[in-house]
Amino acid sequence: MAQVLVRQLDEKVVERLKRRAKEHGRSLQSEVKTILEEAAPDYEAAWKRIERFQKRLKQSGRRFSDSTELIREDRDR
Repeated sequence: MAQVLVRQLDEKVVERLKRRAKEHGRSLQSEVKTILEEAAPDYEAAWKRIERFQKRLKQSGRRFSDSTELIREDRDR
């Protein structure tokens, strides 16, 4: 697993991170790790989940309208 070193971080920022970590019941390292993970989501995995969901909808036999036309009509009003 990779490590990241952040140099010259303002002490006020570090204090805010420590406070946030304490509020969430985590260590500073764990809090920073969580923030970074949330800031860089795994889009490939998200698209795969979306595609699986779309496939399940199609297999259900239900028909769904294309919302693009409805949105366009609403914008044109």
